[in-house]
Amino acid sequence: MAKNIMIQGTMSNVGKSLLAAALCRIFRQDGYSVAPFKSQNMALNSFITADGGEMGRAQVVQAEAAGIAPDVRMNPILLKPTTDVGSQVIVSGRVQGNMRAMEYYRKKTAYFPAVLNAYSSLAAQYDVIVIEGAGSPAEINLKKDDIVNMGLAKRVDAPVLLVGDIDRGGVFAQLYGTMALLDADERQLVKGTVVNKFRGDPAILQPGLQTLRDLCGVPVVGIVPYTDADIDDEDSLTGRFSRTPARKLIDIAVIRLPRISNFTDFSPFERYSNVSLRYVDRTGDLHQPDMIILPGTKSTIADLLWLRQNGLEAAIHKAAAAGTLIFGVCGGYQMLGRTIADPDGVEAAGMTEIAGLGLLDIETVFAPEKVQAQTRGCLPAISGALSGLSSMAYEGYEIHMGRSGQGLPPLIGKSTVYGTYVHGFFDAPGISDAILRALCDARGIDSAGLDSFDWQSYRQQQYDKLADAVRSGLDMELVYRILHREV
Repeated sequence: MAKNIMIQGTMSNVGKSLLAAALCRIFRQDGYSVAPFKSQNMALNSFITADGGEMGRAQVVQAEAAGIAPDVRMNPILLKPTTDVGSQVIVSGRVQGNMRAMEYYRKKTAYFPAVLNAYSSLAAQYDVIVIEGAGSPAEINLKKDDIVNMGLAKRVDAPVLLVGDIDRGGVFAQLYGTMALLDADERQLVKGTVVNKFRGDPAILQPGLQTLRDLCGVPVVGIVPYTDADIDDEDSLTGRFSRTPARKLIDIAVIRLPRISNFTDFSPFERYSNVSLRYVDRTGDLHQPDMIILPGTKSTIADLLWLRQNGLEAAIHKAAAAGTLIFGVCGGYQMLGRTIADPDGVEAAGMTEIAGLGLLDIETVFAPEKVQAQTRGCLPAISGALSGLSSMAYEGYEIHMGRSGQGLPPLIGKSTVYGTYVHGFFDAPGISDAILRALCDARGIDSAGLDSFDWQSYRQQQYDKLADAVRSGLDMELVYRILHREV
């Protein structure tokens, strides 16, 4: 049976996911077989496994860091927000339905056996399980029937490292306040604290660290430096939405829909030194990009209405008429069609049909059953601006409730407007290069300045960079003593 260690945080976005990914990488580097685990994740960034199950992308990143294939057992419960008070509930990779928050909390104990079964199955297969909590264990209004923080730690007897984020300020109060709100048996599970995202000389912290040790009754396991390792973000707390990069040789604008999902689809474009990738939610910020991307969304109809009401639909039509490349992915692809119908109320948007942008010759109908599948192959002959993609190999995954016709190729389009259901489409070798070359050709500029980019190799380098930073900041001898129950 596997050894385990659990990362819990003082709040959301303190770096739990990346620390868990780093430990997965470190244990793998040190010769262990290791798997990540998060019992319940709330995110719109999801992934489809080889057997068609859906899971959160944070655990996909952690699995990649561990050198293993993503598996829904690593994230047995995924909540995908559909409204401000409700989510689509996915258990063991399959949709259970849309639920309001209170309905889910009434039912979640019924899902706990699936969580424990998934954990036990992984623990029988791997040497080490790195467990990630969610939010904070000190959310005392949610502690009853907890299945993701201390409630899970108790059930699987996991030692806990409690992480605070010094970059957000008040890290000593974060850590001590969290410990103070834990029950006595919960405090016994905490074997150390971690100060994360530190910039500067750690010696500055030493007077406070001794007080923190005395107050919390556990050692400080480490001070992890702020690192710029380029790892996919878990969800919309990402800082990339607030960036305003200056226009570069090629400029790409992604429409930041209210319920944008799988925005990691576009990460490959950010790695080119001469490409600017911007997230835009106002017409005044659109300007004149070389390419406009309509991304995936958990609420296609509601977000299409938003697009229409704030003027971005008209701006996209104007750009398309001027020859700007328009590309839609999943929900964005559906928006580009003639109509979207939801006869069964799958999206709960209160509309049975809505006109699309009319830029692609497709009609979409939502169905109760979700399409969940990995896909790969070679693209057919492509006409228009992206003819350079013809016959290129692609791979990725589909995850959508809508159907837009039978027998459609993986990429359709005409002239300068294209769409696909394939998430991860731009990751495949050569795809991003070919699109950027087409954008350069349209501008009459030399594409040689873009270089080419090996996305897969780059990701592995970034996992190693993250692991090096975390290894340098943690007392790994103490971490291993905690892992082996010597503390």
